[in-house]
Amino acid sequence: MRPPKVRLLGPLKPNQVVPPRGQKKVYLPNFTLTFLRTPFAAPNYATFITPLNLNKFDIKDYLYHLYGVEVLSVRSYVQQAKVRRGKPGDRIPKAGFFRPRATKRMTVEMPATSPFVWPEAPTDFSPWDQEAQRKAEASQKREKKLTGDEGRYMPKPGAEELRKQAEELLAGKSTWRPGWADWGVAGRVAERGDVGAQVGM
Repeated sequence: MRPPKVRLLGPLKPNQVVPPRGQKKVYLPNFTLTFLRTPFAAPNYATFITPLNLNKFDIKDYLYHLYGVEVLSVRSYVQQAKVRRGKPGDRIPKAGFFRPRATKRMTVEMPATSPFVWPEAPTDFSPWDQEAQRKAEASQKREKKLTGDEGRYMPKPGAEELRKQAEELLAGKSTWRPGWADWGVAGRVAERGDVGAQVGM
């Protein structure tokens, strides 16, 4: 039996030990990354909420091609959601207990020479019209409350005014007139002999 040949390996070149970076071209990303504010972390660390199918190489190439950010390392973990029970008001009703979809977070390390510092949180929200958004949210909550199960036991808008008008009619303090009488069409309706005018009383 012939002895096995021994192949001597030469010294590795520096470019052979560097991991590949930026080789996956990104044209039109079909996913969304959420950049989280992490004031407790160092300036050269950034945390994102990513899709579950995004891996470390994808986020490296994404940041490198779109923003020119070089990433040294990536740490990721999947956070499982708590088990909850379906409710009738859920957008997608589910019976019994179920676990919502998990979320994936990735923390990237950037070079210390190019840190990212979050700007100060704004105190004046007038450029974003926050007051109008608050009024719209309050109106949506009020409409949802009126149209829900609680709304059937709550007085409808204008119910108090209608009650007062009914009491005045029953007491003889006012007389009822059809609505079209105030539109200037009472004479024309009466000339045509419309059923509404005859019943009109």
